[in-house]
Amino acid sequence: MSDDAATEEHRRTAAHAYSALGCLLLDAGTSVTDVRDSLERATAASGDDGLAFSVLPQLIIVNDLHTGAVLAVGNTHGELSFRGAARANRLMRELELGHWPVGDLPARVQSIRETPRPHASMHWVVGNLLLAGGLALLFRCPWWAIVASMLVGAFVGLVITLLARWRGAVAIAPFVTAFVSTTLVGTLASAMDLGPVPLFAVCAPIAILVPGALITNALLELTATDIVTGSARLMYGLIVLAFMAAGISAGALLTGLSIDPDSTALVGQLGRGTTDLVGWEAIPPLWFTWIGVVMLAAGIGIAFGSGRSLTLLTICVMALTYAGIVLFAPLVGNAVATGLTAGLVFVVARIVERYSAAVPSNVTFQPALLMLVPGTVGLVSLATLEGSAVTAALTVFISLCVGVKTAAVVTGVVIPPVRPRSDSPSPAP
Repeated sequence: MSDDAATEEHRRTAAHAYSALGCLLLDAGTSVTDVRDSLERATAASGDDGLAFSVLPQLIIVNDLHTGAVLAVGNTHGELSFRGAARANRLMRELELGHWPVGDLPARVQSIRETPRPHASMHWVVGNLLLAGGLALLFRCPWWAIVASMLVGAFVGLVITLLARWRGAVAIAPFVTAFVSTTLVGTLASAMDLGPVPLFAVCAPIAILVPGALITNALLELTATDIVTGSARLMYGLIVLAFMAAGISAGALLTGLSIDPDSTALVGQLGRGTTDLVGWEAIPPLWFTWIGVVMLAAGIGIAFGSGRSLTLLTICVMALTYAGIVLFAPLVGNAVATGLTAGLVFVVARIVERYSAAVPSNVTFQPALLMLVPGTVGLVSLATLEGSAVTAALTVFISLCVGVKTAAVVTGVVIPPVRPRSDSPSPAP
């Protein structure tokens, strides 16, 4: 084989390997902007110059930079667990450092995809139970609502696992789960004559499906001039929210459920004292919100397959997030506090990622978004036509995106880039 033919064969092999790795990162929840930047750094470290990457939410196209010829096309396969996302990030980092030749990538990518996840259905049920109870505690619902949220959350987790078995059912999962959750809570409230129901008694069981992280990433991609991908993600996120709002409205109409307007609050607006009610209708003491933070983080870790170490890290990140909002909200207001906290947490996540390849920033930062993003507030606002809450949700979204984008720029300047090893293997001819 001639040198030119060997070089062309190597470029095509490398292009297929990079496309497979890029799709793995997309399945790990990495934004298209970060995937493209990571692939460009990897090609520079491996000496595979001359490759251009077009990254879409579910597709990667690798072109020859000089001729424009398409060398490889890759498609995503489905979301990874948090542990799988950590392994994907570690693989990318090791490639950037020159620990692995490009030729080994396909086998390594396939190994990560084929990693078994035992008892995944049970983890979804238990994880959503803890997540729902944690959110209800965090937003200081009455004891009856906390218990009800946990029970309904477990049932919703079971419904999600059942719907996931049919490809066509995934599209209606947001509506079905929202309708089931609202109907169950509304029926309980009606049977016990509890009156208006707290906001998060309805939202907590389905919060795991709220696309807050998706919408935030979409806005970040739009600001990074990835217009096509950002618009597509944003539109999909809004459609999911609309389906969930329709499910809540249908369930509320069926059961006569009404939302307590005083319970429409964001994190940092939880200073209301306990009521004169006792027993199941009493509100937990304020310090119980910290237990809610731990339950929320543990539920996310279990549901998304984080493993013990990443779950402990998630608890620390969630505690840091909550502490930041509680500290800054009285000083600068809830909207600014959310953006400021998001920026600080993002910086911490990027620093941890820089010095520990096994802990990707999207895995550590994504759980914090569930607390930072007012997706559930906006969701119920759409269902109840609560205009002031919609405005508050949009304001916090904007603040969140500004904070994260500013932090991304700062970390890109301050944190030194990954340097390949001097003894890294040279690229194949």
